[in-house]
Amino acid sequence: MKHQYIDRETGLPITENLVHDRVIAAIYSGIRENARFLFDLLVSPRASALVGFLNYDFRFKKPPLDPDRFFRTHGIDLREIEGRLEDLTSLRKVFERRIRFREVRPMPETPGSVVSPADSKMLAGSFSREKSLWVKEKFFNFMELLGGDKPEWLKAFDKGDWAVFRLTPEKYHYNHVPAAGRVIDFYGIDGCFHSCNPGAVVREVTPYSKNRRVVTLIDTDVDGGEGIGLVAMVEVGALMIGQIVQCYSGRGYEDPVGVSPGLFLKKGQPKSLFRPGSSTTILIFQRDRIKFSRDILGNLHRKDVQSRFTSGFGRPLVETDVRVRSIIGQRLKNNGDNGEV
Repeated sequence: MKHQYIDRETGLPITENLVHDRVIAAIYSGIRENARFLFDLLVSPRASALVGFLNYDFRFKKPPLDPDRFFRTHGIDLREIEGRLEDLTSLRKVFERRIRFREVRPMPETPGSVVSPADSKMLAGSFSREKSLWVKEKFFNFMELLGGDKPEWLKAFDKGDWAVFRLTPEKYHYNHVPAAGRVIDFYGIDGCFHSCNPGAVVREVTPYSKNRRVVTLIDTDVDGGEGIGLVAMVEVGALMIGQIVQCYSGRGYEDPVGVSPGLFLKKGQPKSLFRPGSSTTILIFQRDRIKFSRDILGNLHRKDVQSRFTSGFGRPLVETDVRVRSIIGQRLKNNGDNGEV
């Protein structure tokens, strides 16, 4: 079955060319069902690192004769890149590229807004059965995702809302801060490296909460903050993602620092870098603090789009392609305010 998403600018369905789709399908069907030991080995940290090395770390044998054609084939816009093209000597360097984000991903100056943390395909949902966004927890187990030894955060986000941002290999691989605020907790959770391919997600129950991940808790109800309560930002490792590098910078990419409690994060600034491959970032919001953008909500349940998530989860569920630093939600002024943007 093909997989489609919605182009946010045009509103049209786009058929995604899923990288290594047949290989992923074989791993998550026949191997997963008939050779569990081999399946567990393939999604282990060591195997993921090896596959990543073989795919991304060999130098190009020679510079492409036609750079425009090479980068166009990989879906990369030459005009966005910061720095010299001749320095991009391997696929790893291509996928860890920097972009002139202030120019090519301008951020609207809208107080109380939430912006996309990545160039990615987005789904939104809710933990509350009372909301039309409610989706059974097949993407992740809420308690496992944030860590079972963190009851204070499980309580804080009870019946809140969530958004999943799926990066694909050709995308810009930096995560940016979705909302201004101060870090109040930061920790890593060990795990394996499941693929983020939609077919794999449908076949493997709650894969995101089984993968290695990094959790950042941001308090936005502080001076200079966005005023949307607590926000959990969960960066999820995946197949070929051997490392999530924390490299927050308050100005461009300059003077990057690690993330730790007490650090103030400016909205829209670079926060972390996924080593190449595909991966996922998840945002979790407290109940009745934000409303997702109207177009994203409208796309979720479109019936004219062939989505593997629709097929696997039994209800229309369609991703929207969003750009990093674009608005994906807005602060609710008062409980009950629809707050649509």
